Amino acid sequence: MGHLETRYEYGGDEFIFVQLSEAMSLEANFKGMAITRQLKGRELEGILDICPSNASYMVRFDPDVLSPDLLMKELQQIEHAVEELDDIVITSRLVDVPVYFEDPWTHEALMRFRDRHQAPDSTDLEYSAKINGYSSKEAFIEAMTSAPFLVSMIGFVPGLPWCFQMVRREKQIEVPKYVRPRTYTPERAFGFGGAFSVIYPVQGAGGYQLFGIAPAPIYQKEQTLADFQDSIVFPKQGDIFRYRSITRDEYDQVRAQVEDGSFVYHKKEISFTPSEVLADPEAFAEMALGRLYHD
Repeated sequence: MGHLETRYEYGGDEFIFVQLSEAMSLEANFKGMAITRQLKGRELEGILDICPSNASYMVRFDPDVLSPDLLMKELQQIEHAVEELDDIVITSRLVDVPVYFEDPWTHEALMRFRDRHQAPDSTDLEYSAKINGYSSKEAFIEAMTSAPFLVSMIGFVPGLPWCFQMVRREKQIEVPKYVRPRTYTPERAFGFGGAFSVIYPVQGAGGYQLFGIAPAPIYQKEQTLADFQDSIVFPKQGDIFRYRSITRDEYDQVRAQVEDGSFVYHKKEISFTPSEVLADPEAFAEMALGRLYHD
């Protein structure tokens, strides 16, 4: 396992920022997840917030209760304890996330802003398939749906899951953001930017390539659905999402279930070690999907 160069910095009086790697990778994200989960479990008095990110994390603390130097030493000690990741077990959720690709709503939105796009004469899906070397939109969609994605962080806007596909680096899908952002993106739009997929929790601006729309919410302030009883945000860092391509008929069926309050995400619990994923992502993906749909 390659060595990751860690950088520790104080941020004013109340923050410590830790950068585990300059580049996002499954290894860096697993390491950050292990560190922040251990830190949370230690329940140190004076810690106000723990904010994990893709390849870094930040801790807010009360300096009148917890010495910055002592906290810094604690974080370094935890990092040393999880250095190899071999003994770390991550308990997570496998989640089936239906997506209606090439839907009329995101299509209307992306066509409205072609003057802000790198390839005004094609759709976002056509452009992204081409620059990633796929022969067709269908082959590109198959690549996105054949292997699961790790929810690497939550943020940017409340509830938005950043998801990194659990495949070898050479198979990673990567696309640029729009040259200039859109001023409109539909709620629940499925997008891609850099190496990350996202589902937009609410209507708003955005610059990621738009490929489709999810029928089920990932953010629900009313908390009427069973999956939102404990939180207005469904995704959690460490979740494993499998995007499943659906038809318009299934989209309408799920929307009806959301409206009548009966919709529940299909999900299973899973425990795994980072080493399992890093050693053979394809075998892990096959195992995970088998557990989600057949166990």
